[in-house]
Amino acid sequence: MPRGRRGRRASVAALTVVTLLTTGVAHAASGTRPPNPQAADAALDQALTKLVQTKGGPPGAIAVVQRGDAIDAHAAGAGEVAGGTPPGVDDAVRIANVSMAFNGAAALLLVSDGTLSLSDSIGKRLPTLPRAWRRVTLRQALQHTSGLPDFSTTKAWQQAVNASPLQPPPPPQLLSYVRSKPLDFAPGSAYRFSNTDNVVVGLMIEAATGSTYADVLQARVDAPLGLTATSLPVDSTMPSPYIRGYAVHPPNAPEDLSEGLAAGWLWAAGGNVSTQTETNRFIRAYVAGATSKQLTSVAGQSNPPGPGTNASGLGVFRYQTRCGTVYGHTGSVPGYTQFAAATRDGSRSTTVAVNEQVSTTANVKIFPALRRIFELATCAAFAGS
Repeated sequence: MPRGRRGRRASVAALTVVTLLTTGVAHAASGTRPPNPQAADAALDQALTKLVQTKGGPPGAIAVVQRGDAIDAHAAGAGEVAGGTPPGVDDAVRIANVSMAFNGAAALLLVSDGTLSLSDSIGKRLPTLPRAWRRVTLRQALQHTSGLPDFSTTKAWQQAVNASPLQPPPPPQLLSYVRSKPLDFAPGSAYRFSNTDNVVVGLMIEAATGSTYADVLQARVDAPLGLTATSLPVDSTMPSPYIRGYAVHPPNAPEDLSEGLAAGWLWAAGGNVSTQTETNRFIRAYVAGATSKQLTSVAGQSNPPGPGTNASGLGVFRYQTRCGTVYGHTGSVPGYTQFAAATRDGSRSTTVAVNEQVSTTANVKIFPALRRIFELATCAAFAGS
């Protein structure tokens, strides 16, 4: 059964990652804002309830809205179909391409201490990769202006996943599916979203530090922020408690996909697991601590598209909505779709998660309603400002 809004107020500790990144001028561009928090919250609740009641829609949906230190949780439907358990803010989900924001945070922390440079090239850090890729820089990979072909769109990768969904290859082998392909365009000349970009960033991090990417994430991002429920697994196991992810094909019962795909098949491009509480804490810290250069954007949509007008920064996207501008990321994998964003000063933020893959290529009829929810959640974050 759909569940209405559940209010929760909490005092939030200082976001320590802002001490690790140079803080830029905090300012959130604004537009037409909701008249008041109550109206904005009600609109979000109604949209979430309608989404989970839509034929073919996700069984459950949850959004976190934070305005200053005040946190509200909005939930509808079921996080587990069998028991009707509602989704919770501290239940784990696969955050899909939102993992790329964690990828960017780790890389930029290493840039800030001189371990990496945004001008470092594949030729310098990963000389065994194809010669045609050598001029691609860390900056271009973080902004999806590299021209690197996307391994996850190849038939060979998709066939390999279907043949062995629970046994992923080592991360460098993810690039084997595109090693023989030319660049899609000259590096820096255009924008195109590519999961290959973030695998390359992860491998650059490993090459520069001599540590595994997962260890760097834990030491430089997760631990400083107290993200104890956030991880980068290799296998398909989900930590308890978790929101179950489904494929929905009426009139058949929803198919549980929660542990049907090993996270290692996407690795740094989409393998992270987290909760709404911790994803919200992370995105506030990342955006507030980013420099203006990191948020300088080029036109380009996230995957799936976020609310309003999208543009790509380094590891995060700028979303210019009717209520104001936020920075964050979207993502979708089988069973899950996620959105997370915060204002420039990190004072207002939101996350949205549904337990079905909904995008411009998966369940496309439902996606416009979900994208509207991304914007309603953003507007709720701005309400009362």
